[in-house]
Amino acid sequence: MTKLRRSLVINFLASSGASILQFITSIFLARLLSPSEIGVYSMAMVFVGIAHMFRDFGVPSYIQREPNLTPEKIRSAIGLMFASTWTMAILLYLAAGAIGKWFGEPATVPIIKLLSIGFLLIPFGALTHAMLMRELAADKQAVVYAGSTVSYCITCIGLAALGFGTLSIAWANLVGNAVTALMYIPYRPPGLPWRPSHKNWGGIANFGMATLLTNCLNALTNTIPDVILGKLASARAVGLFSRANSTVALFTYAAGTTISYGALSYMSQAHHRGESLAPILGRATALLTGIAWPAYALTAMLGRDIVLTLYGEKWLSCVPMILPLTIAAGVSMLFQYAPSASAAINRPFLNAVPAGVTLLTRVVFAFVLFNGDLAHFAWSITAATVATAPVIIIQQARNFDFGLRPMVASVRQSMAVTVICTFSCALFMLMLPSSMHSMVRLLVLIVPLIAVWYGALRLTKHVLVSEVHHLVYGMRARLPQFR
Repeated sequence: MTKLRRSLVINFLASSGASILQFITSIFLARLLSPSEIGVYSMAMVFVGIAHMFRDFGVPSYIQREPNLTPEKIRSAIGLMFASTWTMAILLYLAAGAIGKWFGEPATVPIIKLLSIGFLLIPFGALTHAMLMRELAADKQAVVYAGSTVSYCITCIGLAALGFGTLSIAWANLVGNAVTALMYIPYRPPGLPWRPSHKNWGGIANFGMATLLTNCLNALTNTIPDVILGKLASARAVGLFSRANSTVALFTYAAGTTISYGALSYMSQAHHRGESLAPILGRATALLTGIAWPAYALTAMLGRDIVLTLYGEKWLSCVPMILPLTIAAGVSMLFQYAPSASAAINRPFLNAVPAGVTLLTRVVFAFVLFNGDLAHFAWSITAATVATAPVIIIQQARNFDFGLRPMVASVRQSMAVTVICTFSCALFMLMLPSSMHSMVRLLVLIVPLIAVWYGALRLTKHVLVSEVHHLVYGMRARLPQFR
């Protein structure tokens, strides 16, 4: 637990810093590129995102949970990863023209081709990343995060300012992949083999197929809104929906990969020791919702101010989508660790069922509820998320003894904290003049709202209090001036 806490802190600082840089970059892009240009890139990413799900064949997850990882198994994992990733790169490159014709957007073709080339570089760093994740070596990963993120952001903003348009984002991704591959070379664990092998692919493939199926369904679920809007509406509608999603994702931008960092490795080790995963799921869900739910509630209430401050008036049309998308995100937080738990007990195929239900309901609800109004479309996403919840609850009850009752018990305090923060924010907003500039309003509210959040944690005796104190005491111990 001590090692996990240390790794989480390091990962939070690294990934949140990277996310902040990426978010700042998105702000510049929102002003340098038009909604249509952003929409074109989002449309191109629909199929690139699907290809990403196929590319590693579940190898990183296999590396993290395999209890007896021999050199021969590692060589097999290397071989399978190169074969799957490079195959997807070739298929994506060849399909670029057909995808552009299907969308009726020729501008997506060079973007897809450029992104497919970046696939060729991914395996060179992916295996080392998985090995470091297995060992919770967040300090080494942090260095790579920093280098790849800085190179991505500089390339992206620089090329956009020079007039490269949507291609600036694609070039930035390629540069980021190259930097990542190079920076992981010095961090390869001693004795890690370089030579790939085609032997023993069966064991990895069995695990990978289940992971691959789930990942594919999740990728389709995440991209189906862009597909439907791109086909039934316009590139501008896709861009607006993407911007609303980005606003709702402010919490995940800030938290970065810390939300799920080490979850699979930690749960796998607990399972191999014969421990129940129910207490781990309960505590992890309580910790996550104690932060995420208040953040989503405040994002919904301050959505207009956030959009005006970060993106400008031309993006105000995305504001009505923020409330339903925050509700959907809040429900999803309840089941954030279910996929890791299923993989930890070597039953990753369990995740395919809720993923399939979510995909189906999103398609059905989108076509039923979409009447040309983007807010109705966003509510269809929420409806699909809520409809899938019972499926995951039943699975958790059967496989981890973590059903509805223990889940609700684990988040009661988070609910109370969220209600307190919401009412406090509403009260503060009534006290401030309506003519106040959006940026000023956000700056004025941030400190009292953090104080209210911490006070609510103390009042409800939330499990987060001990973790916050542990973090603060640890920082004070390392900084002599605060002793």
